[in-house]
Amino acid sequence: MAKQDPNISRKPPSVTEPITETRKVPIRDNGEPLVDFLKAAPKVVQSTPRYKYKRETLVRATVADMIRIASENIPKGFRLAVVEGWRPPHVQRRMYLATWARFKKNNPDWSDAHLRRVVNRYTAPINTPVPPPHSSGGAVDFVLLDANGEEVDMHSPFERLNSKIYSFDAPGLSDQARRHRDILGDALSKGGLTNYPSEYWHWSYGDQGWAYRGGHPYALYGPTEPPGYKAPPEDDNDEPFVFIIQG
Repeated sequence: MAKQDPNISRKPPSVTEPITETRKVPIRDNGEPLVDFLKAAPKVVQSTPRYKYKRETLVRATVADMIRIASENIPKGFRLAVVEGWRPPHVQRRMYLATWARFKKNNPDWSDAHLRRVVNRYTAPINTPVPPPHSSGGAVDFVLLDANGEEVDMHSPFERLNSKIYSFDAPGLSDQARRHRDILGDALSKGGLTNYPSEYWHWSYGDQGWAYRGGHPYALYGPTEPPGYKAPPEDDNDEPFVFIIQG
């Protein structure tokens, strides 16, 4: 495990974790394999999909064990669910196009430069010095479910896609939404994962974001793929995804 080096001087980490900073973090991939988190953490389930494509249930082995530990720290009446862990490049590309299209539609007066800065905050671009976190198998998106398997409120009184409430500590949340975020965050922290502050659902270990926010000298994971992986032809195109969950 890469520990924080007191001899390395860095600016305090930005909550947006800009590419200009995370690109400075070297990657020393330790070669850890991708494993199925549903098998490694039997209390965890896969959440309702956000977009229509084939999702994989893979993360790095250490991350899978962290998910297991987190799931065992979820209070009675709730259950931990994973939206996605490892994500292949073709999915990341289409997700970026979807985020670009949504912000462009809602902010037609923004310049491309400003739009790019905002979009990069919420969806990692492809072909940069900083591999998308999910491509490393170290980043995971989570939600919390109730006893009936339904996603709990994490965003009221705002709509789900309102970017003002994406950050974990977003102001103006209802007491219920805040409590649910705290339950999720407490369990994941006990598992050893750290939060990307601009997205309450995004947690990681071993990637460049984890190293940057924790002051570690290098990342443990770079981009990876399972042996023999081939993108499903029906998913590998340049059409932006369409968000399929309402509310």
